[in-house]
Amino acid sequence: MRLLIIADTHVPKRAKDLPAEVWAEVGQADVVVHAGDWVTVGLLDELESRSRRLIGVYGNNDGAALRARLPEVARAELEGLRLAVVHETGAATGREQRCARDFSGTDVLVFGHSHIPWDTVADTGLRLLNPGSPTDRRRQPHCTYLTATVADGELSGVELHTLPPR
Repeated sequence: MRLLIIADTHVPKRAKDLPAEVWAEVGQADVVVHAGDWVTVGLLDELESRSRRLIGVYGNNDGAALRARLPEVARAELEGLRLAVVHETGAATGREQRCARDFSGTDVLVFGHSHIPWDTVADTGLRLLNPGSPTDRRRQPHCTYLTATVADGELSGVELHTLPPR
């Protein structure tokens, strides 16, 4: 099972649309995971129509229309892998311990908010992933997104992709 993991798209405030490379990944993914800050319902509608399966949450920049359609926390089992998605996890200091406590029984936690790519493992084995942003790099050198594979309850092949300047 191929995953595309994105967050903090901020369409249309930071970009008019997702980059073509990301749309190409949507077409190849079995599951698209979006960790919030969509900004517009139009992007949710388009991702729903173009994705085989979409798992998403709302972020702090998402208004009432998005919050009515998306949860604050999403949980899914993907071929035995226990996935949770949330927009914000708080400060980087102590993140692994906090998330291991708050998301016990989870194998992988996808989050956004910071626009900073993140890939760590808590003492409990919980893997924390932040894909950065494909549209708003903030203080990062590149816009980014993640892809990964799930098979037999295991996450593998996690790859951070950088996008060319727009």
